[in-house]
Amino acid sequence: MEYMTVREASEKWKLSERRLQTMCNEGLIEGVVKFGHAWAIPRDAVKPADKRVKCYCSKASQMLKREGVQE
Repeated sequence: MEYMTVREASEKWKLSERRLQTMCNEGLIEGVVKFGHAWAIPRDAVKPADKRVKCYCSKASQMLKREGVQE
């Protein structure tokens, strides 16, 4: 199996190196291997979904939506 570095994967997937390192630590990339301080990512690995919050709604708005109340 061939591997790529975090830097190569970050360029390929348009993500920061730090975000990829975090994803490797969290086990979000299948087949990843750690060698000392460096991660080796399989070249055929699929880009993982970014599960961070993408909507920054106010807490009050979120509570209203949960309760089914329209603004």
